[in-house]
Amino acid sequence: MLLDAASLYFRAFYGVPTTVTAPDGRPINAVRGFLDMSARLVVAHRPDRFVACWDDDWRPAFRTDAVPSYKAHRQAPEGGEEVPDELGPQVPVLIEVLAATGLARVGAPGYEADDVIGTLATRARGPVDIVTGDRDLFQLVDDARGVRVLYTARGGIGDLDLVDEGAVAAKYGVPGKAYADFAVLRGDPSDGLPGVKGVGDKTAAALITAFGSLAGIREAVAHTAVPKAPLTASVLRKLHESAAYLDAAPAVVEVVKDIDMPAVDGDLPRSPADHDALAELAERHGLQNSIARLGAALQWPGYLAP
Repeated sequence: MLLDAASLYFRAFYGVPTTVTAPDGRPINAVRGFLDMSARLVVAHRPDRFVACWDDDWRPAFRTDAVPSYKAHRQAPEGGEEVPDELGPQVPVLIEVLAATGLARVGAPGYEADDVIGTLATRARGPVDIVTGDRDLFQLVDDARGVRVLYTARGGIGDLDLVDEGAVAAKYGVPGKAYADFAVLRGDPSDGLPGVKGVGDKTAAALITAFGSLAGIREAVAHTAVPKAPLTASVLRKLHESAAYLDAAPAVVEVVKDIDMPAVDGDLPRSPADHDALAELAERHGLQNSIARLGAALQWPGYLAP
């Protein structure tokens, strides 16, 4: 099980009231929510390995060099990602807590969590569940290898959409392996990707169905003398006008699957990595119940869910 950690702690922050606080009054809702989500995921799916995948770089240079608008609207004036004031201080606390529990937290310099997930999913020898609210990771689904996405967008952790190749095809009309090309064409305003102006989901799906891939579409564009559906005169013109974007965008949308990074164990810890540190963090931040629930989910001796 690979967690898109930022996706989950943002979801926890917005899903759990900021009135959930530490003993000194600081909001601790995102940490509490993340731990509770993790416990529920472990209980519901019983993974053998569990890795919180981290954004060591939320807006990598290789992506912004390709498409400068990538996530630009989410950048804080002083640099870095714009994060709610009450969430920012909670992220280091979550890092400390995860370290004390022994749950794996993995990032890679210069890469996003998506790329860590792509690399670990590609390396995996068995089935993989990816937990995220990010549709970009749909490109990783692979029925033959048992790679699927547990998508959080509809509701909470108890109401996940299971996304496999069939689900991608049913929802978007393209094979899972073509999802990245589909996303390039239609764009994604939430990530600052413009897409091809005037090409939406239906046209993007029709083009991929007809020509197989973005490369196939571009080959057809280069050699089409007599336009016909789905490569009509209007669509042909739009694709010609977007040539520079189509050159650059795949490097932004495609998840990296081969980061040069150490092997990751990820085995569920049989007991806390640092029991004393975990107890101190629980008391300082008012996390006793959430840590007890996580410990019970992990079947740690002496831990009972409240």
